[in-house]
Amino acid sequence: MKKYLPIGSVVLLKEADKKVIIVGLMQNATETETTWDYCALPYPEGIFNSINLSLFNEDQIENIFFIGFQDTEALEFLSGLSSPSGINPN
Repeated sequence: MKKYLPIGSVVLLKEADKKVIIVGLMQNATETETTWDYCALPYPEGIFNSINLSLFNEDQIENIFFIGFQDTEALEFLSGLSSPSGINPN
């Protein structure tokens, strides 16, 4: 079962020199019909236009700097994403 990092986690991707902050999970790229594990924005700047949104999978993460906030609601959601039946967040 895949485990997902919570929203707000800060990571460095392989072959990158800038950290990103995770802002979404299980994102669908409609133009390619691909589902990505995460979407993120540059850290610490955040959003300044839609072009700076990154889509990536777990295997592209080189280093985890911070694990985002987790409460009961977030843990239940993440558990659903990790379950075989999954949750459709869309």
